[in-house]
Amino acid sequence: MGNNRLGNRIRSFRKLKGYTQQGLAEKLGVSLSFVGSLERGTRVPTEPVLRKIASTLQIDVEELCDINNA
Repeated sequence: MGNNRLGNRIRSFRKLKGYTQQGLAEKLGVSLSFVGSLERGTRVPTEPVLRKIASTLQIDVEELCDINNA
């Protein structure tokens, strides 16, 4: 999955769950700029961070990564 596509999915699920970038950053224990970089696709999350994002957004990693439609 491309970085930009993953970033767009993170943004979409974040908004769907009612989080601001700042709110998600606080839940993840990362900076606001880190979340922004992920959503823009300029940064790639490590597997543990990806799992934490999915858990925080209450979705499966597979759903976040759109593995079935890759």
